[in-house]
Amino acid sequence: MKDALKMSGRMLLPALAALLLLTGVVLLENRPAFTARERQMIRRSDSLMYVTVLPLDSAILRTPSADFTPRELSSKDLRTLLDKMLFTVQHPSQDGVGIAAPQVGINRRAIWVQRFDKEGEPFECYLNVRIDSLSPELVRGPEGCLSVPPQRGIVPRHSAVYVSYLRPGSSERIREHVEGYTAIIFQHECDHLDGRLYIDRADTVFVSAPWAEERKAFSYDRPVWW
Repeated sequence: MKDALKMSGRMLLPALAALLLLTGVVLLENRPAFTARERQMIRRSDSLMYVTVLPLDSAILRTPSADFTPRELSSKDLRTLLDKMLFTVQHPSQDGVGIAAPQVGINRRAIWVQRFDKEGEPFECYLNVRIDSLSPELVRGPEGCLSVPPQRGIVPRHSAVYVSYLRPGSSERIREHVEGYTAIIFQHECDHLDGRLYIDRADTVFVSAPWAEERKAFSYDRPVWW
């Protein structure tokens, strides 16, 4: 009798393990894309999103960002987020050349970059983006940031980079060599995804009086629900 029970137990264990594994897979597949807080921020934000700023939003700006999951990459919420990010960076109140998801409160690896190296200088979106390698040559130039008004800085950057990324709607990972000013924008935006800001790299940082005057017309108040 004992032997029969032992045999039955040994036969049931693989079946139970398979059932638990299947249950876990089903739960993962049914889990909503994005966290509840992320979904609220994406859905409730106006097309012109609130832009995170120092020092108020340091916790977000200093947190490394996570990759999107396959489920999130195909979600409607991601498309909404990307559309609102693009509207925000191109809005006259921001007028930027790039924006990263942490700047609108979402710690995920998404950026928009204005491609000054392409005809028409289009804005393009990059997901789960990373800088794979950097050229040894450094160039120093002025930088500012929508999240660090009204400061400017002189920042050393690498003159060329290799970046890898996904494009919206595609699962193919692309690797690209980028040079010049566009390479600097990629470095600036990817720093955001790693919880770094240009002021961490700058040789000097100073207040830009013209920008300070310009920003007086714009509010940095968070939405009430944020």
